[in-house]
Amino acid sequence: MRHLKNLSTRPLYIAILASWTIAFVEYCFQVPANRIGHAVYSLPQLKILQENRDAFRFRAVRHLLYGQPVKLDYVWAGLCMCGAVYFMFRS
Repeated sequence: MRHLKNLSTRPLYIAILASWTIAFVEYCFQVPANRIGHAVYSLPQLKILQENRDAFRFRAVRHLLYGQPVKLDYVWAGLCMCGAVYFMFRS
């Protein structure tokens, strides 16, 4: 979101293009990873891994770039998501 804050004096279409460019680059990595991973993991397993990775990355960015504190609630939520990964992969 930092790119949106820095573009507050620019026209809206510039912020839209910046956001969509970031999303496009992420998508270019995610699609091949899902195609490769689908040979090993099921679709629900891939989805729970993606959600866990995205939540961890979001928390890290929030803390490192924006200086927001890590709250105990976030730790508990992360542990619950790790539990979801465990239950998704146990056979």
